[in-house]
Amino acid sequence: MIKETDFLVIGSGIAGLSFALKVANHGKVILISKNSLEESNTKYAQGGIAAVTYEPDNFEKHIKDTLIAGDGLCNKETAEMVVREAPAQIKQLIDWGVNFDQNEKGKYDLGKEGGHSENRVLHHKDKTGEEIQNSLVDKVKKHNNIEVLENHFAVDLITQHHLGKLVKRSHNNTECYGAYVLDLQTDKVNAFLAKITLIATGGTGNLYDTTTNPKIATGDGIAMVYRAKGIIENMEFIQFHPTSLYNPGEKPSFLITEAMRGFGAILKTVAGNKFMLKYDKRGSLAPRDIVARAIDHEMKITGDDHVVLDCTHLDPRKLKDHFPNIYQKCLSLNIDFTKNPIPVIPAAHYMCGGVKVDENGASTINKLYAIGEVSSTGLHGANRLASNSLSEAVVYADRAAKDSIKRINLITINSDIPEWDSHGTTYPEEMIMITQNYKEVQQIMSNYVGIVRSNLRLERALKRLAIIYVETEELYEKSILSQKLCELRNLINVGYLILKMAKDLHESRGLHYTIDYPKKGTFSEF
Repeated sequence: MIKETDFLVIGSGIAGLSFALKVANHGKVILISKNSLEESNTKYAQGGIAAVTYEPDNFEKHIKDTLIAGDGLCNKETAEMVVREAPAQIKQLIDWGVNFDQNEKGKYDLGKEGGHSENRVLHHKDKTGEEIQNSLVDKVKKHNNIEVLENHFAVDLITQHHLGKLVKRSHNNTECYGAYVLDLQTDKVNAFLAKITLIATGGTGNLYDTTTNPKIATGDGIAMVYRAKGIIENMEFIQFHPTSLYNPGEKPSFLITEAMRGFGAILKTVAGNKFMLKYDKRGSLAPRDIVARAIDHEMKITGDDHVVLDCTHLDPRKLKDHFPNIYQKCLSLNIDFTKNPIPVIPAAHYMCGGVKVDENGASTINKLYAIGEVSSTGLHGANRLASNSLSEAVVYADRAAKDSIKRINLITINSDIPEWDSHGTTYPEEMIMITQNYKEVQQIMSNYVGIVRSNLRLERALKRLAIIYVETEELYEKSILSQKLCELRNLINVGYLILKMAKDLHESRGLHYTIDYPKKGTFSEF
């Protein structure tokens, strides 16, 4: 089956939903979600969305904090643009029905997180992402010009390659005509042709054993754009959130928001010793790369499986009021955080690199946009400042919408695209071949490409990943497609990109810390 639309949106988080709502009055929109519309990385964002709201905060302070956190790799123009345009886009979210917490004076209750010099994080208790996701989903479902297809998995982007023409990464005339999409209920792959295609598929957290990301975060968009010969950059910069709840076996790991440290909680060893001031004068509110590496270092020194986040010195009533979701989760594990510290451990959380895009979210492939965590805009540099990601998503959704609306009437759909060829494929005889390779990829990345790295570890990871790549491609060529097989293939592609770019960066910077190139003035692994 071949289906046509004006706008094809792949991904149903804050970026994809915002874009869909902004373009829906200018053409037909098909929105693809590989799970239910409600399930996305956005849903799990606890802390909030960063933007300048009240004095004494100002744009210059927010820009400076972003650049400092990014460790010299941010694009300053991008940082200025996002910071200045974020307030208007947050107002749009509020107009769409998103509720942010207010204080007794009727002003927004602004939180403070690591790396921020002022209180500027708007939030809804400790479930900000869920509030945003639910509000946008409600608006999308009510829009007559948006067709939502849940349980549909985008397999590959369609380019001139599918018309028998040569496509190279160095070419500047590659065009996207849409995507081949797997209907997970029928196991059939259909062609969705579009004038404009937008990738908003989120991150890559499930490359690792321990991640705060939902199971759907498997790097699908990055892998698709890479295979379509688009440019990918900065993949070595993977942010590990310093504080996920230590609860072995639980996946995804439950996030303990950085806002708790902003509220006054303090990181300590299991023995009860404060340690962050040894590593940074900002203590527990240092940027995430520093905090995660410090925790990793302390765990190696002590031999403990985790550290703790202590908030027992804070007002119990206010704590429970600000963090009700975390309170209930901890209670379910017999932890009352008003009386006992919370056991925490770093977990893979956010991809700072991704699909290279311009100031409007346009990729290096014509008629293809990428926004949200899947993209590399230059905002985050080598380390994302806390709560900047949701701001980036809504700003780029707005810019991509405006840019694509200008172009939509000048583009025609290419009707020569062939249907998906599944001739000769069969169902895999043993699913263990997929599930075992999936686990092995996660183990390779967790053991060799974590918070602290080395050239030797990266070399070993590349060799082992190459073997799994060959096995998986052979299976892919002869199999009727499944979500698990496609996700494994995507994770391998993304893992390779991370390894290759980490190996090529002969220095420690931000989230990429290697013992072979320790930064002057910083602590080493030992």
